[in-house]
Amino acid sequence: MSGLIGKKIGMTSVFSADGKNIPCTVIEAGPCVVTQIRTVENDGYSAVQVAYDEKKEKQTSSSLLGHFKKAGTTPKRHMAEFKTFSEVLNLGDVVTLDIFSDEDWVDVTGISKGKGFQGVVKRHGFAGVGGQTHGQHNRQRKPGSLGASSYPSRVFKGKRLPGQMGCDTVKVLNLRILKKIPENNLLLVKGSIPGAKGSYLLIEN
Repeated sequence: MSGLIGKKIGMTSVFSADGKNIPCTVIEAGPCVVTQIRTVENDGYSAVQVAYDEKKEKQTSSSLLGHFKKAGTTPKRHMAEFKTFSEVLNLGDVVTLDIFSDEDWVDVTGISKGKGFQGVVKRHGFAGVGGQTHGQHNRQRKPGSLGASSYPSRVFKGKRLPGQMGCDTVKVLNLRILKKIPENNLLLVKGSIPGAKGSYLLIEN
């Protein structure tokens, strides 16, 4: 499976040939530089490592500087590996969104927006405990009982409780490419994609 690293620019909408207004996400896809070729002999598997987005040398570790120097490129912020490419790639080659066609369907992986520490009503959709009558006034958004008190005298694993919400890796499958703008490295993909503006994405086909 081949692909590119990209960055979410934002959302817009385009009109189809039959006049429908289609919401879409704008992605800056690449260009990416090949920084390592994984082989079965050396690594136990075959893959191509690509890197994206410029980074200052003073913010890059010495080991990574050597890694990028071997590929003949400047330091990059984000790296990822993809299993296969239709063409044979070498160190230092540049991969652009030309690997996608206008009729392709892609899978996009991103990091969802973080919501912080949230209660069970927001995090899991609990209804809350009862109304505001019968003498209780401060438990509307509480989870209620957590389990039996005598046996097993503990809370079962997997119980839905308050906690960190968001910041999860989310993969959206089968999104249609609506338009390519090669001169600006932009890709318009139908629908929404997880993550905030400026967050990194993996686009695979």
